[in-house]
Amino acid sequence: MMAASSNRRTVALSFLLCFTFGDICAGTPYIFRGKLKGGFLGTPRHSSNVEPPPEKWLRYFVNDTFFNSTNPDAPVFLMIGGEGKANSLWMTTGTWIKYAQDFGALCLMLEHRYYGKSHPTVDMGVKHMVYLNSEQALADLAYFRSNMTNVLGLQKRKWIAFGGSYPGSLAAWFRLKYPHLVDGAVATSGPVFAKINFLEYLEVVQDALETTVPGCTEAIQTAVRGVEVNIPQSVGRALLKDIFMLCDEIDERNKNDIANLFSTLAGNFENIVQYNNDNREFEGVADANITIDTVCGMMVNETLGAPMLRYAAVNNLLLKVHNETCQDFKYDKFIKEQQNVTWPEEGGVGERPWMYQTCTEFGWYQSSDYVHHPFGHRFPINFWTQQCVDVFGPNFNMELLQRAVSRTNDDYGGFGIKVTKVVFPNGSIDPWHRMGIVERPGDESHAIFIKGTAHCANMYPASESDPKELVEAREQIKNLIAEWLTE
Repeated sequence: MMAASSNRRTVALSFLLCFTFGDICAGTPYIFRGKLKGGFLGTPRHSSNVEPPPEKWLRYFVNDTFFNSTNPDAPVFLMIGGEGKANSLWMTTGTWIKYAQDFGALCLMLEHRYYGKSHPTVDMGVKHMVYLNSEQALADLAYFRSNMTNVLGLQKRKWIAFGGSYPGSLAAWFRLKYPHLVDGAVATSGPVFAKINFLEYLEVVQDALETTVPGCTEAIQTAVRGVEVNIPQSVGRALLKDIFMLCDEIDERNKNDIANLFSTLAGNFENIVQYNNDNREFEGVADANITIDTVCGMMVNETLGAPMLRYAAVNNLLLKVHNETCQDFKYDKFIKEQQNVTWPEEGGVGERPWMYQTCTEFGWYQSSDYVHHPFGHRFPINFWTQQCVDVFGPNFNMELLQRAVSRTNDDYGGFGIKVTKVVFPNGSIDPWHRMGIVERPGDESHAIFIKGTAHCANMYPASESDPKELVEAREQIKNLIAEWLTE
């Protein structure tokens, strides 16, 4: 493919575009610290000399730096937004931009309705959330694709969709539902099977910790038992508040507080495993250099004291790097935050919208119900499903959730998805691979299981430290895109 001259600037077209759906005009969260955890791609660090393009509405971005409009074979690449703010920095960096340079592609990115700055309703009240679901998001993508084709004169050009985590799911489903509009999809780390009790999550975390640093999970288990022993005693609760830097006193009678505390402490390790060695400096996150080796190294380091003190040291390290002065764990405080229906002023992570989608489409609750993990069994599935009721009301109960999850799998096919020209890359350390496609689903789609990598690893820019399997996976994806574009 011929790419345009590299000295062209990154631009966005200077027109306003707003698409109407019914009566509204509409445009990878990670709710850490023991609460809902998705896997969206965070804000990348701006290390490029290229300025990102301005935003357009329905909130989208355009990068034509590599696009050669005189080449009829030059494709269009569409990055799908997910459960967070669409950031223009992704328009100038990442593996897909390298692919765009190789193929001379026009790059577009569309923000997901209800996330970031895409506020289609006056607030996030329950009656207004009915417009939020994956089917509407796919319809947005289809409408956006058709209108961009007409406005930008992209007729007869092939489109390739990209997405990571939930947007990875959307990429596959976009190709499934609208094969006439998208010619291929790279569905990275995309969970395609909806399941209420995602107990496999902690199974992968357990295996990753123990295989990386032997003795880590045993030390965690001993530490958790220490926490459990101290909770019934007033002196013990005071000790726990002190060493874990808790924001509030522990009420041993409040089962939801206790569940949230244990889930929060487990979440310290879950987050590190999910993004382990993922070249996370690219995202600009505070804990980019903290890996499984870091936290497990602390857990087996006897010079830090007894296992419970080491467990607290891991917690306090993460508090420090995130500039937090104490550890929140109060359930009612969390629920009150999620009940806030006001749109955030600056966009950001969509905690309430993502919780709504888990309660009405997907589940994916990372409970403590897997038998063999080391984090205790104080945050079972009913702790998670009760949050749906407490945040959105009594109608959002287990019965509704069961129907919703069943409908999602019926609609998209779950593990049995029948789709062509989609590649499903997944990392072996990423817990989300257990809800994704890791074996080839058919003759015309592909699965790439990348040993030793975590969540969305192939989407990050290449690093000299990348394992051979990751380098090969990126090249395999490129070759598949080339096939789709020439067929």
